[in-house]
Amino acid sequence: MSMNAESHAYARVTRRFDTSPERVFDAWLTPELIGRWMFGPAIRDEEIVKLTTDARVGGAFSYVVRRQGEEIDHIGEYREIDRPRRLVFTWAVAPDPIDSSRVVIDIEPLESGCALTLTHELAPEWADYTSRSEAAWTRMLDTLAAMLRQDAP
Repeated sequence: MSMNAESHAYARVTRRFDTSPERVFDAWLTPELIGRWMFGPAIRDEEIVKLTTDARVGGAFSYVVRRQGEEIDHIGEYREIDRPRRLVFTWAVAPDPIDSSRVVIDIEPLESGCALTLTHELAPEWADYTSRSEAAWTRMLDTLAAMLRQDAP
């Protein structure tokens, strides 16, 4: 599916964190952490089957969860990894193409903590889904913030 920028639908969420940009950034690439804030019982009624990341540009990830007895595989490929400022990856649910949509994470250091802006670029036919996408990412980022507070040294 070729996506031209003019017709994209965008879901955008910004959140402040009272922890370092590095800790926020690393939470996106570490399977043990991903399983505590992006997927699993902390977020919704599901169990984690297997989370794998190949955290390099061109590397892929696969997050397999089980919901109501059904296995769902979230897949994507890392396009930019600029720790701790920017992370870009594609996002899809198998068997859709691995680049069905794109997620851009920008992290800006603040005097205390950092601000993260997430932009999920969806294909035009998913335009009606942007508010659901924003709600889902907001819930995940809230869970991430709570986890990082809990783990604070």
